[in-house]
Amino acid sequence: MIELQKEIKSDAFNKFFLDRLELEINQLIQVSLKEDLDEIGDVTSDAILTKEKQGTANIIAKQSGIFSGGFVVKMVYSYIDQSVNVKLNVVEGDLINNKQQVIEIQGPVKSILIGERTALNFLARISGVATLTHQFVEKLKGSKISILDTRKTHPGWRYLDKYSVFIGGGKNHRIGLFDMVLIKENHIAVAGNIENAVKLCRDYLRSKKLDLKIEVETKNLEEVKQALALKVDRIMLDNMNMEQIKQAADIVNGNTELEISGGVNLETIDQYYDSGVDFISVGQLTHSAKAFDYSLLLS
Repeated sequence: MIELQKEIKSDAFNKFFLDRLELEINQLIQVSLKEDLDEIGDVTSDAILTKEKQGTANIIAKQSGIFSGGFVVKMVYSYIDQSVNVKLNVVEGDLINNKQQVIEIQGPVKSILIGERTALNFLARISGVATLTHQFVEKLKGSKISILDTRKTHPGWRYLDKYSVFIGGGKNHRIGLFDMVLIKENHIAVAGNIENAVKLCRDYLRSKKLDLKIEVETKNLEEVKQALALKVDRIMLDNMNMEQIKQAADIVNGNTELEISGGVNLETIDQYYDSGVDFISVGQLTHSAKAFDYSLLLS
């Protein structure tokens, strides 16, 4: 089997993330192959091909964008047939062009075809998220603002989607509900006010001996002032207009991190370039990324 931590040569991911990423990928591959093969197998390839038939296939990009997910293709074929050799012609994060041959696959033709759709499905999703993220990042090139993902990921794909955002040049917000405190509108309503919500969270973290950052979602400038006075780690400006955002940045004056959330897309993101915030979180990166177009052809 492919060892993921040898494939991803980056210190940007800690062992916790990589362990769960590897588990997630292996589970998804098994589910995907089961969907395709069930208990019978590839009846078309079984009818036409012998096990002895060898061949070479190339995965070709049919658009320009960011390449990501090559190691998953290796993992897919390691499940199907250890004799299949997968050679990556590009590395993670490379900008690739239309008609470029990005991966070469050699081995039994039957095994290559069995893995074709599963491999391409993974590659298309991962490269698609990375490519869309890259487009957002390029819009703010030269700005101090970082593009963040959200938890609006495909169920079962949380770690892969967040990996893809990173490869595209974005940064990861919290992974889930467990690794950062994010006090949102509903939490504040239940707690009564921002001050009480923050106090309850700090008391909880202290009792559980957890060292986690606290972020507060705010709807107006008065709430920004309240959150700032409580010295939280980050303040989220939820669906505020540009005038409010710039006023909030002046109020905060660099004393805590500022994040914009809500309604930001590729057409509108330019206007935030000099807004004075640190982060813009974009759900679209993972809930609406278009699949990257690849094809696999036998040569």
